[in-house]
Amino acid sequence: MASEGPLYLGFDLSTQQLKAIVVDSDLQTVAQAKVDFDADFKATYHITHGVHHRDSTGEVYAPVAMWVESLDLVLKRLKDAMPVPMSRIRGVSGSGQQHGSVYWNEHAEKILGGLKPSEDLVGQIKGALANEWSPNWQDQSTQKECDAFDAELGDREALAEVTGSGAHHRFTGPQIMRQRKVKPDMYKASTRISLISSFLASLFLGDIAPLDISDVCGMNLWDMKTQTWSDGLLKLTAGSQDDAEILKKKLGEPRSDGGASFGTVCNYFVDKHGFSKECQVISFTGDNPATILALPLRPLDAIVSLGTSTTFLMNTPKYKPDGSYHFFNHPTTEGHYMFMLCYKNGGLAREKIRDQLPKPENGATGWENFNDAAVQTPPLGVASKEDRAKLGLYFYLRETVPNIRAGNFRFTAAQDGSDLRREEAGFEAKTDARIIVESQALSMRLRSQNLVHAPDAAGKLPAQPRRIYLVGGGSLNPAIAEIMGSVLGGCEGVYKLDVGGSACALGGAYKALWALERKGGETFDELIGKRWKEEGAIEKVDVGFRDGVYQQYGNVLGAFEEMEKRLLAEEKE
Repeated sequence: MASEGPLYLGFDLSTQQLKAIVVDSDLQTVAQAKVDFDADFKATYHITHGVHHRDSTGEVYAPVAMWVESLDLVLKRLKDAMPVPMSRIRGVSGSGQQHGSVYWNEHAEKILGGLKPSEDLVGQIKGALANEWSPNWQDQSTQKECDAFDAELGDREALAEVTGSGAHHRFTGPQIMRQRKVKPDMYKASTRISLISSFLASLFLGDIAPLDISDVCGMNLWDMKTQTWSDGLLKLTAGSQDDAEILKKKLGEPRSDGGASFGTVCNYFVDKHGFSKECQVISFTGDNPATILALPLRPLDAIVSLGTSTTFLMNTPKYKPDGSYHFFNHPTTEGHYMFMLCYKNGGLAREKIRDQLPKPENGATGWENFNDAAVQTPPLGVASKEDRAKLGLYFYLRETVPNIRAGNFRFTAAQDGSDLRREEAGFEAKTDARIIVESQALSMRLRSQNLVHAPDAAGKLPAQPRRIYLVGGGSLNPAIAEIMGSVLGGCEGVYKLDVGGSACALGGAYKALWALERKGGETFDELIGKRWKEEGAIEKVDVGFRDGVYQQYGNVLGAFEEMEKRLLAEEKE
């Protein structure tokens, strides 16, 4: 049973589900509900895994109406699951899949401001949309636009210096640029453009909500140094200087305070779903920024999400951009940033290597077989002083970090990292089981090394993260946890973060709580840190830093980087 105090509601609008979770002031979960798009709406919207694909163009897109219909349904399910009235909810926030855009028409503000509780939400909102579809983050149709973005400021590194990222197919700026070209009438008819996070906030607010200060960084349009729209990139996207001013109005100005209230929920949600008229709508953010709000993540702590893709996240005060990774404004802490690496070849690649191992005996699973091979193989496959270190890249899809073609590439080097050689003969299958996990961790360590420092006051320990938090399906695997800790370090250990598969929604709920209960400039991490209890939320699964082994991996970082450079150079030949 919830305490007598206020409650806070967080959402996560992901590719395949809409989740909702309610917490109390002590961060205890009160109720949760979800809608699975394929299970609940496949017959209506004909989607697969939440989206439509057009293979001829590389387009991937989702029906906006499905999200709207899901909101009514998830709130009905939440109300049924709540042990107390919905009117106890004091604030609502949440997250949306990053980069996707929603195009409103000239009637949008009038329709949002006059939503009728006697009618379903979806039937009303359809009349407010200039585009019934929203580009999805899996879309790959914008290569020409990405090339233009990378060239606009000089090169890809210059674009990353300004916007925090090089150009990516999924980023909203290139997507808007393409929509303007292929759907000129739709683009002209759109009067406002929301990100998915601000779209969801707009529904609750009954008005067009401002963009979030962190989510706006996933567009290739926001100047990170000046914290304003980039005039040159707006002009590129819109086609001319005059049109750039129009685009700026369509986007609106982001709200700089991640804890700002936009106002109270509109009457539709009061009358239809039982919300209080005083319930506040707090800025919604992107799903990745929301993930780092699911716990008090200190600088030097890192989250590794081990799902189908692999994501590495850190909270850092340092802004050191590069074209191969991402910097976003931190969603709640001004002057801090979210550092993000996102790999396509995560769980899928590990499964492919698992399946190449001999079939397990005695009823063992394929993963038990994989784990035995991985932990029985010594670090870098080095069993003696004479052995060469084994390195590899295992890409079953074209990777973005770095941008290397699909293929399995194996190399060896001297143990000090010198004398890098291509290993055409390959490795034994059981060796691959360890090398693939090491490879993924080495890439993270290589790209995050400038953001870490010695975690102890005396500076006796080598630079490394303080803690590593693992989330996602791979976090349950003890062999992966051990190898991640060996490569990445973590002087306080490696932990499995258990938030029931709802990290993004939980981060949204915590964001609403912080926004409405903070006092005297109290930061998110200060407030949540006081109330967050490790018991039941995290479990230590590995010691992390291993003196000697950590340095052994450090010796080959240069060789690992050289391996990537050689493969990149081959593609240019």
